[in-house]
Amino acid sequence: MRSVLLTLLLVLRYTAVTAEDIVYEKHIRPVLKAHCFHCHGEEEKPEGGLDLRLVRTMLKGGESGPALIAGKAEESLLWQRIAAGEMPPEGKRLPEADQALLRRWIESGAKTARPEPEAPAAGVEWTEEERGYWAFQPVRRPPVPEVRQAGRVQTPVDAFLLAELEARGLTFSDRADRRVLVRRLSFDLLGLPPAPELVERFVADESPDAFDRIVTELLEYPAYGERWARHWLDAAGYADSDGYTEDDRIRPWAWRYRDYVIRSFNDDKPLDQFIVEQLAGDELLAPPYENLSVEDADRLAATGFLRTAPDGTGEGGVDQNLARNDVMAETIKIVSTSLLGLTVGCAQCHHHRYDPISQDDYFRFRAIFEPALDWKQWRSKPERLVNLWTTAEREEAAKVDAELREIEGRRVAELDGIVNEVFEREVGKLPAEQQAAAREARDTPADKRTPEHLQLLKDHPSLKVDRGSVYLYERKRLQEFNKRYEELNAATRAKRPPESFVACLTEVPGRRPPTHLFYRGDHNQPRAVVPPGDLSVLASPAQIPDHDPQRSTSGRRLAWAKSLTSGQHPLLARVLVNRIWMHHFGRGLVASPGDFGVLGEKPTHPALLDWLADELVQSGWRQKSLHRLIVTSAAWQQKTDRRAELQELDPDNALLGRMNVRRLETEAIRDAMLEVSGVRTLSLSGPPSDVNPDEVGQIIVGVATRDGNGLLVAKAEDKPAVFRRSVYVQARRSMPLGMLEPFDPAAMTPNCDRRSSSTVAPQALLMMNNEQILSLADRLAGRVLTEAGEDAAAQVRQLWSLAYSQPPDDEEIRGAVDFLALQKSYFEQTSAAVTSTQGPPAVAPARQALALLCQAVLSSNRFLYVE
Repeated sequence: MRSVLLTLLLVLRYTAVTAEDIVYEKHIRPVLKAHCFHCHGEEEKPEGGLDLRLVRTMLKGGESGPALIAGKAEESLLWQRIAAGEMPPEGKRLPEADQALLRRWIESGAKTARPEPEAPAAGVEWTEEERGYWAFQPVRRPPVPEVRQAGRVQTPVDAFLLAELEARGLTFSDRADRRVLVRRLSFDLLGLPPAPELVERFVADESPDAFDRIVTELLEYPAYGERWARHWLDAAGYADSDGYTEDDRIRPWAWRYRDYVIRSFNDDKPLDQFIVEQLAGDELLAPPYENLSVEDADRLAATGFLRTAPDGTGEGGVDQNLARNDVMAETIKIVSTSLLGLTVGCAQCHHHRYDPISQDDYFRFRAIFEPALDWKQWRSKPERLVNLWTTAEREEAAKVDAELREIEGRRVAELDGIVNEVFEREVGKLPAEQQAAAREARDTPADKRTPEHLQLLKDHPSLKVDRGSVYLYERKRLQEFNKRYEELNAATRAKRPPESFVACLTEVPGRRPPTHLFYRGDHNQPRAVVPPGDLSVLASPAQIPDHDPQRSTSGRRLAWAKSLTSGQHPLLARVLVNRIWMHHFGRGLVASPGDFGVLGEKPTHPALLDWLADELVQSGWRQKSLHRLIVTSAAWQQKTDRRAELQELDPDNALLGRMNVRRLETEAIRDAMLEVSGVRTLSLSGPPSDVNPDEVGQIIVGVATRDGNGLLVAKAEDKPAVFRRSVYVQARRSMPLGMLEPFDPAAMTPNCDRRSSSTVAPQALLMMNNEQILSLADRLAGRVLTEAGEDAAAQVRQLWSLAYSQPPDDEEIRGAVDFLALQKSYFEQTSAAVTSTQGPPAVAPARQALALLCQAVLSSNRFLYVE
């Protein structure tokens, strides 16, 4: 699919290019770089002696003679081999649009944009076109455009969007209904439906700043941090398990990073600080990491960002060197796509085929992280944990441990006494002349026993009493003995401070392993040592020292993080604001949030992207300020109605002449059902709620126990942990929660920069049959009965208010009331037949009918989508 899209893009790109316009650097070099340079340009000795990096070297040719004859495509060996499908090899033909462009270029004289050097530069040298790519240019704040309909502008955002619409004879859609707006706002900021009281308060408030005050109110809810943390955790590749193998081991302390993100967003921590802490929180501290303040513990937890990649190290049956290098490679992918919006990982084995990222760049980038992820001297997962105990807690733990050792010594001594007592009793049963020999045989080490000893023990097996077998002689006494010491140990262990660790990324002080460039990305083929460094295509790449003398660690990650967040980096602010924009409008200004490169989408509004990026920096990197700027804009507050003129000129709504209808993410669907049914557990932070398979293999929230077959099986239980918000549900790569799986959860391979939104049959089947959804529908029915009473019309009004934030119209009331009456009649008839044999039904027919209506409402597009 990607190749088809690329071909279409190329066709569109080159359709308007005339033969006179075509030059090597801008049009032809990218094609040859993508398909040919790996054999004819990147290698120390190009195949066939042919180097395609310059027109000059193509004219000179290789072992087969000149590859290019300007003005004569049919006589040019380059064209002949490509047209015949012989090059590129292995059946990888150039797209037709590229072939046509190449032929036109040769026929038009094989022109260059500027004079070429005598020979290709040593190493990689970027062209002016590559350095001039929009994403690598400094962010410059553009002036806010002037528009004809100035009255439609509520924030500067509107001016940029409206200018583009007016240029095409279009304008914004009307403002959405107030109930629609407050529901949209609540889901955008909190990921939850608004409380009916909040909706009614806003609808009744006619003051000019009513919406602004609602925005301020919602931004202070703890649910805000949970909602926006979920978005960032996608980009960070967060999971509570290792992945990599089928074992998918649990990461018991990963949740501290999740909680760090939630707290950071709720506190409106500046995003530059947020990024620095995640990349180098440990380097802001001085090892050893002991007696940490809450703030310092948070900085360590932040580096969990660099521990999210799938990790097979330490597992049996896994090539450990491969697994270690995979952790590094996947970590680089996560960092580069989430913070730079670039697929740096594509340069691991060779120069990036499309973007100006060399293999040298990749390994310089790797060198930033190598001191903490040293694959030659790898630290195991337990070795990477940092204990959060204070000195007092450590001393208390040591005191308890000593007490436990003393108890164990007493237990062993007492047990040995019982063993000796039983042994002597058994010895007493022997003839007097054998008793001394029996004691001698028992006390002699097994490898020193004489044949007489061995024969005696063989003839009298009851003499082989020891700590393990004594229970055969004194079963009841040993049961009481074991129970007594188990209770004593348990009471003593209870005094020990609970374990408290943080899974983080740290460096071993003084250790700075060399980073080698791997030939073809193979760690078994190391080549030259490369220093740490930034992307060389940038106008001002970060200067990263091999070692910061002010620190016991290398300081490399901290140096890069500070450069990244300096406000001068061309990518970070653009990438961050684009992702925030995407979650408000359903699509980013750059539709490929993890790929700002050549294969990614171009920005629909580049000036607005730069203005927002600069605004983020100027506002002190405050995310909440950006939210306020966006949601108070006229653009965000538009209706979703499709207007004929807009549909004709902008069918994909790229210009935002209306608001997009968006389906809720899968977690928001579950959370919304918990919220409207009145069962959502409000507890924040802490270890996640476990997920496990139930008796039919469906993954549910619950603790598993062994069944009769020895299998771990969970049961649906009515416990607070079951009803926690989805961000607190254990995220296991191999066990997606069954209630979430059909609605496109984030695929952590290794991270997710953009979720898909599909419409498939399993979604409807889930809503019809899933036990958890049926249970929530029944709980919603119970809430409606409590709040609305027995009147059917009142029940419908309350249900609509909870689920849709809208009152039903008269037709909807009549239809729903008729449905309730029909279903109640059916359940009454059914229960009458059952009552005669089994007694009265457990659930009243009216409650069953209302639960069915609630299920239909929860399954409706009106509930699952946001206007």
